[in-house]
This record gives sequence, C-alpha cells and structure tokens, in this order.
Amino acid sequence: MRFVLLAAFLVCGLVACQQATWESTMAAAQHAVQQGNYAEAERLLLVAVRKAEEFGLHDRRVAVSLSQLAQVYAGQGKHVEAEPVYLQALKIYQEVHGEDHPDVAATLNNLGVLHRMYGQYAEADPLLTRALLIKERLLGPEHPDVALGVANLAQLRVAQGQPERAEPLYRRALNIREKTLGPSHPEVAKTLDDLANVLKKLGRREEAVSLEVRARELRAARS
Repeated sequence: MRFVLLAAFLVCGLVACQQATWESTMAAAQHAVQQGNYAEAERLLLVAVRKAEEFGLHDRRVAVSLSQLAQVYAGQGKHVEAEPVYLQALKIYQEVHGEDHPDVAATLNNLGVLHRMYGQYAEADPLLTRALLIKERLLGPEHPDVALGVANLAQLRVAQGQPERAEPLYRRALNIREKTLGPSHPEVAKTLDDLANVLKKLGRREEAVSLEVRARELRAARS
C-alpha cells in the first residue's frame, strides 16, 4: 500500500513538474513577444509544443502552444507556416471542446484574419462568419468579443470592395463597444475611424469628418 501511494505521489509530482515547465516556457515566449523578439518567441514556442505533447498529442495545452506559435508566425508574415499550425490547433480544440467553444471561435477568427491579410477573401469569409456565430451563441449579441468578430467581418467587406456591407457591421460594432466598454474607450475611437473610412468610400464625406472629429476628441480626452 505504501509503495502504491509513493508511486502515485511520484507520478503526480512528475505531472506537476511538467506543467510548471510548460507554463514557464510559455511565459518566456510571451515575454519575448512583448519585447518584439519573434525569433526567440518562435524557438520557445516550438519547445512548448514538445513539452505540451508530453501530456498527450490531443491535450488542450498542445493546442494553446500551437495557437501562440501560429500567431508568432503570422506576426512575422509567415503565412505558409501559420495556416497549418492554426488548423492543427483548431482540430485539437474541436476534439477537446466540441464545435461551440471560445477557443474554437478564436482560432477560426485568427485563421480568417490570416486569409484576409493575404487577400484570400473567399477562404476568410466562412471562417470569420462561423467564428462570429459561435461567439453570438455563447456570449449573446452584445459582448466585446462579438464586437471584435463583427469588426473583423466589416474589415473583410472593405477589403472585398463592399463598403455598403461594411457600414452596418461597423455601426453594430460601435454600438456594442460604446455600451460594453464605455464611450471613451480606445476601441470606440478606432471603430469611429474605421466607420469614417467606409463613409468616405461611400461618398459621405461630411458624416465621415464628424466621426473623425469625435474620435480625435476621445483620444485627446484620454491623453
């Protein structure tokens, strides 16, 4: 009995040690990202992936590590490297959580943004739309994460040359952010500028200028 308890203690100690090592590696990678040292962050995250795999190839920690690695790839403009890593993380998240989960929505959103950045609008559209639908189901129609999803879809519409479809999306994102973040939040000012840009494309310059003035006033009030 004493041997069994000792063995169990050693196993638990090993798992705790592995967890601490994985966490410390992830923390170091995040610090490298904050310092703008993407090469070091990439190296550390590759180590973190290997450490996470010690818990099992389909453990959520593997997906977390992969997601961070994909973001670092994307931040360096490595689209070819980032996409399959995001897809691998997405597969694990779906296996662990099912289809309706914040991790799944976030990864779909990141994949959609990645495709948009590289002009792959047909691929980006269903990903961003699906991510938004999941967020709405989980969080309700008025939540900051929903506003982010709406704004990302609006940005895609602008990139597609469809400002008339982007306008109602930006207005919805603005309304949510004003309600949930407060009228003076930086994201409100950013959304005002984005909406103003759309209005200019639609030939409504006077409306656009008034929004830009409001955005500048918000920023000045916070400085």
